Amino acid sequence: MSSLQLILAISLATPLISALAVLLFHKNKNLRDICGPIGGIITFTTAIVIALAIIDGQVVSITLWHIAPGIELSFRVTALGTLFGLVASGLWILASIYSVGYMRGSKDKNQTRFNFYYAVAIHAAMAISYSGNLMMLFIFYEVLTFSTYPLVTHNQTKSAKDAGRLYMGILVSTSLLLFLPAILWVWVVSGTLNLTRGGIIPVDFPSYLLPILLAMFAFGIGKAALIPIHRWLPAAMVAPTPVSALLHAVAVVKAGVFSFLTIVVYVFGTELLSSSGSAVWLVWLAAFTILVSSIIAITKDDLKARLAYSTISQLSYIVLGGALATYAAIEGAALHIVMHATAKITLFFCAGAIYVNAHIKKISELDGLGTRLPHIFIAFFIASLSIIGIPPLGGSWSKFLLMVGSVDSGIPLILGVLAVSSLLNVYYLLEPCARAFFKPAQKEFHIENHTLTIFPPLITATLSLLLFFAVDWVRLLTNLMVMP
Repeated sequence: MSSLQLILAISLATPLISALAVLLFHKNKNLRDICGPIGGIITFTTAIVIALAIIDGQVVSITLWHIAPGIELSFRVTALGTLFGLVASGLWILASIYSVGYMRGSKDKNQTRFNFYYAVAIHAAMAISYSGNLMMLFIFYEVLTFSTYPLVTHNQTKSAKDAGRLYMGILVSTSLLLFLPAILWVWVVSGTLNLTRGGIIPVDFPSYLLPILLAMFAFGIGKAALIPIHRWLPAAMVAPTPVSALLHAVAVVKAGVFSFLTIVVYVFGTELLSSSGSAVWLVWLAAFTILVSSIIAITKDDLKARLAYSTISQLSYIVLGGALATYAAIEGAALHIVMHATAKITLFFCAGAIYVNAHIKKISELDGLGTRLPHIFIAFFIASLSIIGIPPLGGSWSKFLLMVGSVDSGIPLILGVLAVSSLLNVYYLLEPCARAFFKPAQKEFHIENHTLTIFPPLITATLSLLLFFAVDWVRLLTNLMVMP
C-alpha cells in the first residue's frame, strides 16, 4: 500500500474509529465528547493531504473488489470529491464541538447514541466523497440515509417518529425506485460505472432517452430536495439543531447535490448535456424550486423551518448549475457547495445557540435580543450576507459564476430568477437580525452562557468572509473538474 493509499484509508476509517471510541468511553462523558473533534482534526488533515495530491496531478485510489466487468468496489478521488471531502471533514470539527455545548446545554438524553451515529454519518459522507464509481457512491448514499435516521428521530416524540418515517419513506423509495435503476441503465449502455471526466454515456445513446435518464437521477437523489420530493427536509427539523446542521451543511443534503453534480460531470459529461439540450426542463424546475421555497420561507415564523426552506432553495442553485452544464455554471455549482455549507452551518449554529441560551425558537420573539446575544446575531448577519451573495462574502463568487453560466448557456432569463431569489433572501434572512437589533424587547430574557455554542458560529462566519479572498485556492480543484 502506497503512502497516499494509506492516507485515504485513514481518512475513511477515522470517523468509524471515532464512532467506536464513543461507545468505548460512554461512561466518561469528557472522553466520549472529545472523540468527535479529534476525529475531525485527523480526517481534515488527511483530506488536505489528498487535496494537495490531486492538485499535483496524482491518482489517489484503492480497489477493494472486482465484482464484474465494469463494476468494482473502489475509492478513486475526483477533484469534486476532494472538495466535498474537505467541506465534510473540516466542518465536522466545529460541528462536533458545537454539539457538545448544545447537547449538554439542553440536557439532552442519549448523547452517546447521538455521537455514535453522527460519526457514522460523517464516515458515509467521506466515503461518498471519495467513491470511485456509481456503485460505491450508491452504497454509501444508503448508509448515510440509515445512519441519520436515528438522529432525525433522536427525541423519540411522536412528531420525531413521524418525521423519521417521512424521511426514510422518501429517501429510500426514491433511491431504490429511481437512483439504482438509473445506475444499472448506465452500466448496461456503457459497460462501466467508473467516474470519468467527460462522462461515460456513449455518444450514440438516443437523445430522446437522455432527459428520462437525467430525471431518474435528479429525482432518485432525494437528498437534493427538488420540489416535489422536498418534504422530508423541513419535517426533519424536529431533530436537535446539531442534526439540522449535519443535514443542511455537513453531510446529507450536500451529499445529495454532490452526487447529482458528480453524475453530471463524470457520467453524462457537460458537453453531452449542453449540446443535447436534454437538461433544459431541469433548469426551469430548479428555478421554480428556488423561487417557491424562498417564498414559503418568508411565511415561516419558526427560525429552523425558515432556514430549512432556505436550504431547499439554495440546493437548487447547485442543481441549476449542473443543469446549465456550462463550465462557469458547473464551477459555480461546485463553489456553492462550499460557500453555502459554511454559511448555512453558521445560521443553524446561531439558531441552536439562540434556543439553548435564550430558549427562543420563533422569529417574532427575537425583538431586542441582539444586545443580549450580540456575537450570535453578528455571525447570523455575516452568514446571511454570504447566502444573499453580497461581496466580500464567499457566496458572491458562486452566484456570480452561476450568472455567467446562465448567459453562456443561452438562458439569460435565469439572471432574473437569481436576482429575485436574492431579494427574497434579503427579506427572510435579515429579518431576524433586524428584529434582534432594532426592535425593542417585548419581555425579559433569561440568558444562559453555553460557550461551546457561541464560538463555533463565529469561526464559520469568519470562514464565509475568508473564502471570498481565498477563492483561488478552492478554484484549483474546481478548475481540474471542468477543464477539457
